[in-house]
Amino acid sequence: MKPILVFCILTCLLVPSLALLSSSFSSSPCSDFVFPNEKAFVSCTDLPTLNSFLHWTHKPLSRTLEIAYRHTGITSPKWVAWGINPTSPRMVGTQAIVAYQKPDGTMTVYTSPVNGYRTQLQEGELSFPVSDLSSSFSNDEIIVFATLEVPDNTFALNHVWQDGPMNGNSLGMHDLSGSHLQSMGTLNLTSGQALASHGGDSNTVLKISHGVLNTVSWGIMMPLGFMAARYLKAVGPSTDPLWFYLHIALQLPGYIIGMVGGATGLLLLQKSSGIRQPCHMGIGILLFCLGLLQVSALIFRPAKDHKYRYIWNRFHHGTGYTVLLLGFANIWIGFSILKPGMGWVIAYGVIFGAIVLSSVVLEVWKKLRRDGKTDTAHEVTISVNEA
Repeated sequence: MKPILVFCILTCLLVPSLALLSSSFSSSPCSDFVFPNEKAFVSCTDLPTLNSFLHWTHKPLSRTLEIAYRHTGITSPKWVAWGINPTSPRMVGTQAIVAYQKPDGTMTVYTSPVNGYRTQLQEGELSFPVSDLSSSFSNDEIIVFATLEVPDNTFALNHVWQDGPMNGNSLGMHDLSGSHLQSMGTLNLTSGQALASHGGDSNTVLKISHGVLNTVSWGIMMPLGFMAARYLKAVGPSTDPLWFYLHIALQLPGYIIGMVGGATGLLLLQKSSGIRQPCHMGIGILLFCLGLLQVSALIFRPAKDHKYRYIWNRFHHGTGYTVLLLGFANIWIGFSILKPGMGWVIAYGVIFGAIVLSSVVLEVWKKLRRDGKTDTAHEVTISVNEA
């Protein structure tokens, strides 16, 4: 099988996959979530801060609002809270529902009116009736269920969400900066939309931009640049220097896109105080450094006949393999953190699978081609000796 044919097949797979990726851009990850008890809600939104989601069903005739508040990424003891502020989108005056897991594994959930900035979230009755109150914890996620009674002709509500550390059975103070000051917005019961306050929606745009840019860079362009060099070069002198130009045309822009993606990640980190992903960030920084070494090869690589060229080749190839593997790993780690909609995961899963499958096929082809040349050369040598 010719490498060019494989590249054509790969392109045919990538185009519809990228289209699916783009179409899922506007879909909210919350829409793909299936609750353990198979409970369903009419509307949902990916809240812009604190890894949170809100699902709700408004029933005007019964004047009720059924909600499910989800808070993901809980890897250490933490309390979570969601509530409605009848007067304004701020913490003071919020009628909150608080939940946390006790050290013995049982869940605690209760209502708490927030009457001041130094509140300890003590249990108390809210200004409106609440029923069907429950909570659960699984897969590093707390889910709070409740049914609220809302006044007639209610079209929008101010809502607030928050989290903080646990000290045994005591609730600690939440952070007073970054995302913890942006976790508020407006819930439109008529349109089924939630609007963020204080620029919280910009964080969502940053998250999406960070994910898309780095997926395109480290997960698509870099691997294709690697394949261009490894497999087109194996065809023979007829593809020289085509393979080299293709390699550079994919790797250099890919690295630049990766730099922009990394910058959005740093900006997101700055705006999301209290949220840290050391593994994801560490691999990202390492990729930036290794990628810089690879790109610098355009300037610092020795000439073909230089005595140290073979050392440079081994270093360049070894670094390339490392970048390839770390890039794939960090993309899937990013998916686990961002928790995008299933469309995103399926789209990149198809792309990733196409790249891996094509690489396997081309590796087999390359080995067969190399073995064939070796056998031919051996036969020629025998013929010359016999002559």
